[in-house]
Amino acid sequence: MGDTTAWLMLAAGDDRARASNDGYDDDPSSHYSWDDTVPNHGKPKKGDVIVLWDKTYLLGASVIEAVDEGTAEKDSHSCPRCDKARIETRTTVLPRLKCYNCGHEFDVPRTRRKTVKTYRTRHGAGWVELEGRLDGARLRSLCLSPKSQLSLRPLDYDRFHAALDGDLALAPLEAAADYVAGGHATAVVRVRRGQSAFRGKLLALYGNECAFSGPAPADALEAAHLYSYAEVGEHKKEGGFLLRRDLHRLFDRGLFAVRPDTWLLDVHVDIRHLQDYGQLHGKPLGVDLTRAQREWLRTHWEQARPTSPEAA
Repeated sequence: MGDTTAWLMLAAGDDRARASNDGYDDDPSSHYSWDDTVPNHGKPKKGDVIVLWDKTYLLGASVIEAVDEGTAEKDSHSCPRCDKARIETRTTVLPRLKCYNCGHEFDVPRTRRKTVKTYRTRHGAGWVELEGRLDGARLRSLCLSPKSQLSLRPLDYDRFHAALDGDLALAPLEAAADYVAGGHATAVVRVRRGQSAFRGKLLALYGNECAFSGPAPADALEAAHLYSYAEVGEHKKEGGFLLRRDLHRLFDRGLFAVRPDTWLLDVHVDIRHLQDYGQLHGKPLGVDLTRAQREWLRTHWEQARPTSPEAA
């Protein structure tokens, strides 16, 4: 991906709430929040890679589609003696708070409310689950400053990619990066993934078979809706098939589609050069399509390829 700017960002849920602040609203798979009290606060930007971890293990990665800015009121807490924010909560001794600047122990911090500039990424389209693939020590070593303690740390993307053995799991992220850089829409079809009952029915119907690539381990297969679940709000009969995890994400983004004139796979030119994907271009599906599935795939095609000639 050329000279990619990447960031390692701490997303540890409630662990981001420290004695000196009340935490942030994060959902690793879709958005990440911080404010201008955080070092490097103004540097992450659209098109940068965001890699999230929980202090112990890698969670996943994506590309930033946008950074929404705003303002908010925030409570910050400090030591009542020295007024520094280097305070931590203790769970086994009293007083419950200690300042690691002056050593003062106390139960009630000094609290001030102030207006802060807020930042919140949108990065759901290219999100790749990588939970546990790298541990914290390895991730720190991949930062430009390995000894940094900052929540937002510059990361060497090429070394990160190599640490994952160049895994094709990152292909959806890199395809999303190309789209964001080119000013394309960041999503084509919004669907809900992973509903166990829906997936169970599809496994019973199709077995361990990815509709695009063929046999695959059950753990690698996801239930793919052929329509927007967010709009329909229910699991339609004949409304999906099984796709390998990476192909599911690429289908949702419109980088994989099915031509309604031939019912053959169409792999977007942006990723066709990748052998594992390019070799599927023009191939027939591995499942028989019902009439309803053909109609949903036709709609998906019209959204994914709006400038392509429509099938007769």
